[in-house]
Amino acid sequence: MRDVIEQFSTDLGALERFYNLRISETRSAVLRKFYEDQSRRLGAIDFGALDQDGRIDYLLLKARLKADSRQLDHDQKRVAETASLIPFAAPILQLEEARRRMEPIDSPRSAKILADIATQIAKTQSELEKQLKSEKDAASTAPNKVLANRAARIVDELRQALKSWNEFYAGYDPEFTWWASQPFQKTDKSLQDYATFLRKKLAGFVEGEDDPVIGDPIGRAALLDALETEMIPYTPEELIDIANKEFAWCENEWRRAARDLGFGDDWRKALDHVSDIHVKPGEQPRLIKQLADDAVKFLEDRELVTIPELCKSSWRMEMMSPERQKVNPYFTGGEVISVSYPTASMSTEDKLMGMRGNNIHFCRATVHHELMPGHHLQGFMASRYRTHRSAFRTPFLVEGWALYWEMLLWDLNFPKSAEDRVGMLFWRTHRCARIIFSLNFHLGKMTAPEAIDFLVERVGHERRNATAEVRRSVAGDYSPLYQAAYMLGGLQLRALHRELVEAGKMTNREFHDAVLREHEIPIDMIRASLTKLPLARDYTPRWRFYELK
Repeated sequence: MRDVIEQFSTDLGALERFYNLRISETRSAVLRKFYEDQSRRLGAIDFGALDQDGRIDYLLLKARLKADSRQLDHDQKRVAETASLIPFAAPILQLEEARRRMEPIDSPRSAKILADIATQIAKTQSELEKQLKSEKDAASTAPNKVLANRAARIVDELRQALKSWNEFYAGYDPEFTWWASQPFQKTDKSLQDYATFLRKKLAGFVEGEDDPVIGDPIGRAALLDALETEMIPYTPEELIDIANKEFAWCENEWRRAARDLGFGDDWRKALDHVSDIHVKPGEQPRLIKQLADDAVKFLEDRELVTIPELCKSSWRMEMMSPERQKVNPYFTGGEVISVSYPTASMSTEDKLMGMRGNNIHFCRATVHHELMPGHHLQGFMASRYRTHRSAFRTPFLVEGWALYWEMLLWDLNFPKSAEDRVGMLFWRTHRCARIIFSLNFHLGKMTAPEAIDFLVERVGHERRNATAEVRRSVAGDYSPLYQAAYMLGGLQLRALHRELVEAGKMTNREFHDAVLREHEIPIDMIRASLTKLPLARDYTPRWRFYELK
């Protein structure tokens, strides 16, 4: 099965590099046939002859093929919804696809196609402007902000495709350059102006201001498909119920911490107190290094997990740019921990919010999440064990593993003070909130601005940081379930820990080392491996890892 999966990954990579135009119907058709061929090949394998590792690999590939085929359907549907806004897409795609097939170029004909595209762009924009002139028409027929923003992003992709097509010939082919230079420049400018029109006039972008947080909800059907892919046998609504239950636990702990700090039940005063405990400019890197060393000592003193010496000595640190902090207000990690802290170029308000959002006790709660035993240790081990399973990488394990450690370290009294508990509670509450707002957003029950308000009012985020969090969550750069995966993956691992460690079947070190060696795959399959669960070809995940009643 390892060979089958490695060949699948290599072949898919080759196809995706060649057919790299995401909105192309040709790409969809080629990939759909590839998935069908791979499914037939997989079906011919003797499942009964496979060992447990092989059966897990088989089921992972089967789920991946089904998921990728479904994703093609969802992607095509979303492109189709913008068809009236991009009627000029087909000829652009056809030009670039013909070039990739290395078909001979007809320069006069290409110049005519370019001119026609520019005309079609102008016509489309003119029709939209007419709709906007009438308030009645604008309310009933003009595209909403979500569709307009989606279309603008597609126009950006089309513009880049046309640039690639032009750059291949321009300057190298004299006849092409003579015919196409002027119409290309006009069409390129038309695409740029049209994307700007969509953003400013329809999506609400304002020159000189941060882009509005709009997002692009995928709907309940797509969420259910995504949950099936992740082997999570719950509905979105059930997962929101789980998050609300965990949120209630956090609220009780918030009140306890606030009382311990002398603020009664006022959790906001406790949060404000902790937020003001931050280091001076220039001292954040030293703090991060000290917190990383503290976490490693805590883990090793209690024999919780094996940390190779090379892993401990090979991580690096960099400072995050002001622009990147707009979408990542807190540091990120792995082999490189990227530290989010205010820079001299920021406004005074943003500096204060950045320092408060990256205070000492928040950092103590998350440095171990990003480094050890979190993402750095995880990535270190994933690159050394069962590497073929990278094709099935899931945030439910990637983020769930790091979040699980936040829970376990809480239970093991890692927080030294009430301030430390506030730092850990802020993040734990935030993970609950991520499930609530991200799933409700994709279900169409919460808008992006409402999600920002939710983080400010119920979690205690600074508004700048809440905006960045929601922007990152709904922009489409992450999978729709990514933000929900932190807490839900952590709960899965906690349930598996209870099943194996608390039941006396494995030690902490044995359990954690074993999980790391399975690679970053759906936790249901890690459970199948560690518990030696009998598996059939038609296996359907049914593990209810969280009791709702």
